[in-house]
Amino acid sequence: MKKKRTQHKDVMEKNTFIQGAFIATLGIVITKILGILYVIPFYAIIGEKGGALYGYAYTLYLVFMAISSAGIPLAISKIISEYQTLGYYDAKKRALKIGKQIAMILGIISFIVLFVFAKDLSIAILGDLQGGNTIEDVTYVIRLISTAILVVPILSIYRGYFEGHKFITPTAISQVLEQIMRVLVIVVGSYLTLKVFHLSLTTAVGVAVFGATVGSLVSYFYLIVKKQKNKKKFEEKELDIEEPKITNKEIVKKIMIYAFPLIMIDIFKSLYSMIDSVTVVKALGSIYGVKTAESIMSILSTWGAKFNMIIISIATGMLVSLTPNLASAAVVGNKKDIHKKINQSLQMLIFLTIPMTVGLSFLAKPVYMVFYGPSKYGPSVLSIYIFTALLICLFTTAITITQVLKYYKVVFVSLFSGVVLKGLLNTSLINQFYQIGLPAYYGSIIATIIGYGLSLVICLVALNRKCGVNYETTLKQFINTLCGTVLMICSLFIVKLIVPISSTSRFLNLPIILIYTIIGGGVYLFYMFKTKSISQIFGDNLLKRFKRSTK
Repeated sequence: MKKKRTQHKDVMEKNTFIQGAFIATLGIVITKILGILYVIPFYAIIGEKGGALYGYAYTLYLVFMAISSAGIPLAISKIISEYQTLGYYDAKKRALKIGKQIAMILGIISFIVLFVFAKDLSIAILGDLQGGNTIEDVTYVIRLISTAILVVPILSIYRGYFEGHKFITPTAISQVLEQIMRVLVIVVGSYLTLKVFHLSLTTAVGVAVFGATVGSLVSYFYLIVKKQKNKKKFEEKELDIEEPKITNKEIVKKIMIYAFPLIMIDIFKSLYSMIDSVTVVKALGSIYGVKTAESIMSILSTWGAKFNMIIISIATGMLVSLTPNLASAAVVGNKKDIHKKINQSLQMLIFLTIPMTVGLSFLAKPVYMVFYGPSKYGPSVLSIYIFTALLICLFTTAITITQVLKYYKVVFVSLFSGVVLKGLLNTSLINQFYQIGLPAYYGSIIATIIGYGLSLVICLVALNRKCGVNYETTLKQFINTLCGTVLMICSLFIVKLIVPISSTSRFLNLPIILIYTIIGGGVYLFYMFKTKSISQIFGDNLLKRFKRSTK
């Protein structure tokens, strides 16, 4: 009884792999849903020109965030998990301290570079284009968003520290808090700036991008308080062993070895967006005109990308739980567990992302209409662009697994090959699609899909050859998922004969989307349940708990 009372008082509890994956994914999906919902008023406030300006700043911010912190949280999570598993508690504490110092230094350097060279970067993006946003506009918003880089790296260290201990819930809550504050600043700030104080569009976008700084500060203080209240939980010693002497130099080396590939992963992923930023407007400008080209670019970088992030968040949440669990299995050499977690992760991703991607593509017109109103290019771009999210999900999971297992050469070959192929194909495919009578902007999207597809194949082949991962069960689940998705789409085409796919009324599209989602999702889940795919992927225990909760 005494033990039960103690557990009841605990503020935090460690999560298993499946629990952690669900909690992390739920938290990230909530943040992405908030990230989609806010664009309805935000788009109405700043329009496509403001969206393009916001996209320029945010794309660069993501690149510099990748340089300053992207790999650090997962690296810290992996190291903390390893040291905790081995019982190296002193080294674990010092790893946190050293990680914070590294993140602070990288954050300050990245901030200075982005702030000082903002104008040069703006020139690189716009060149001599006239008729849209100016170089001064882009420079202004880049400098404002650069302030977030002073906070986010240190915030990411604390998230990695929590995740390394398998405390997934606090990090999920911190992400939701960060997004809520960011959305409030974006929507309320931009509205007050334009509609109440009647300042410029550039100033409104500047206030909006500053929301990233405000949100990260709130999230940072939440985790600090949470850590202090649960100090004893982090100091629990599960093993009583004589800890070997591990120097700070060795810890720094370990952090850099783990973080560098992860940083490169995010940098290379951001380079896909940078290639589009530098080439798409210029290539499409000669075909559609600069204003139309910027509108299409705003869909790729901002408006359409919001829908992609919901799909991508599934992989992000999965990796939060997968990384420390996979690291724990790898450090003790449990190959069976490693193979199981790799296949389980891929199967969960396939199960969730394929029907979501195909469904969003099918409903692109009403979905875009609800969020942004009528658009000449929006639904057309979204219907194809959403498939890049599916490839990014699978690629991100495969490349992170490859990195956790320390196949660093494969990581770099995979990343480099994909980005180079994207760069080589981007402008040429834009021109080729235009020449054969298809929308020219499809060329850029297809180039992205091909690039990520190549990187994914390289990783999966390497995991099979180097680690002996057998994908037989995953392939069966993939085929089952495709069959379920085909049945889902067939059912939606039947529904389309009765219920129109979209309406000219913005808000009438909401019930239309709901009807299609319920019927399509119901058909898909019924098929997957009948084929026992759900129990095979998630386990019988999950279904039993779900059944008990519904009684």
